[in-house]
Amino acid sequence: MQSTLKSAAKFTGVGLHSGEPVRMVVKPASADYGIWFRRVDVTSGDALIPARWDAVVPSRLCTLIANPSGVTVSTIEHVMAALAGCGIHNALIEIDGPEVPILDGSSVPFVEAFLARGIREQAEPVRAIRILEPVEVREGEAVARLEPADDFEIDFSIDFAEAAIGRQEKSLNMSNGAFVRELCDSRTFCRQADVDAMRANGLALGGTFENAVVFEGDRILSPGGLRHADEPVRHKMLDALGDLSLAGGPIIGRYTGIRAGHALTNRLLRTLFARRDAFRLVDCGLMAGCKLPGVGVHRSDVPALR
Repeated sequence: MQSTLKSAAKFTGVGLHSGEPVRMVVKPASADYGIWFRRVDVTSGDALIPARWDAVVPSRLCTLIANPSGVTVSTIEHVMAALAGCGIHNALIEIDGPEVPILDGSSVPFVEAFLARGIREQAEPVRAIRILEPVEVREGEAVARLEPADDFEIDFSIDFAEAAIGRQEKSLNMSNGAFVRELCDSRTFCRQADVDAMRANGLALGGTFENAVVFEGDRILSPGGLRHADEPVRHKMLDALGDLSLAGGPIIGRYTGIRAGHALTNRLLRTLFARRDAFRLVDCGLMAGCKLPGVGVHRSDVPALR
């Protein structure tokens, strides 16, 4: 069945790219509401923005959504991944600025807060998107693909020249809380050269060594090192879950990402929904529901940070 939070979860921090302080509250919502953002600092016009694939607009380095009035919210992927990974289908996210707070650069602060508030089951069934035919998009060496599978699976591979990252690949069946146990604590990452370039262009103004893992050659510059030996590819899988959650329901199928990013995953969803033969909406019964992310998640599943 669909679910929402039992009570509101509050967050304060700064935007990764803007560096501006921001407050955000994730509130319970009724069945079939979906996930919506509301810009509480916008006092005229439409302040509501749907967290949906067709609201995504082109943006560098993050996922940005906008409504027809031009009101935007950016860097939504980590909170969206946390909602999807905790099995929360309905929520209203009130935010007083244009960018979600980066917090520690992962989804774990959101996950911890959601599980602490508790999750309430609702009276309507989950409607999932079952993949029937392979769908693929490419851009240079980058590939994003969806294909049929019995569960929701993510396969991802990355390849960086930096020796401290190198080539990494990982596959996970995302059923029954795998996101919380395996991925939610993996932080965003970048190269020191990328930081310098972004700041020269007015981006990453809120980035620190505490909310991103920074690499330079064979060195990890962030204090404390990595939370996982393969933290970068795990974070790319986290991002993929957040971006795929904009489909409007859980996906039953296998997602493959090869050097894929936010824009390519959104192109994949647009291609999928343009092909009516490639998917079917299904009401999840007990058996299918038990295979969805978030089913049976407990606070004890959250990894201890290191």
